[in-house]
Amino acid sequence: MDDEELLARYGDVGVDHDLRAQRAGWLDHRLLIDRCGACGRWHEPPAPICPDCWSAAIEPTPVTGDGTIHMAIFLHQGPPAPGVTYTTPYPVVVVELDEQEGLRAVGTVVDADGADIQIGGRVALAWIERHGAPRPAFRLVRS
Repeated sequence: MDDEELLARYGDVGVDHDLRAQRAGWLDHRLLIDRCGACGRWHEPPAPICPDCWSAAIEPTPVTGDGTIHMAIFLHQGPPAPGVTYTTPYPVVVVELDEQEGLRAVGTVVDADGADIQIGGRVALAWIERHGAPRPAFRLVRS
């Protein structure tokens, strides 16, 4: 996919050199997070060098998307988005991913009541469509 098409699909959330691989991965329903080839640390947001060892050996690498809710907020109003009405509070969560302590991703939770979305709750990667393109989201893992 060329840069113009990628920008057309994800221009609302931003595409730059560091985000290009991540956004292209979304089109294939793959959540990619930068990983350092020198020290092995994951880091988000994407950057051209490792913030731990300063290596430029950065590789966008797939993650499972499994994790634990670290923070949850519920929006009562916000910008218009397909599938979002704000008639019930819209959940936005920060998930600590299982791949590494402190590695976090942001998204919404799908197919869940707001009362069921709790800090410490387990989630798995899910996908939603926004503006005609896939976006990562999360689904509660019920035990």
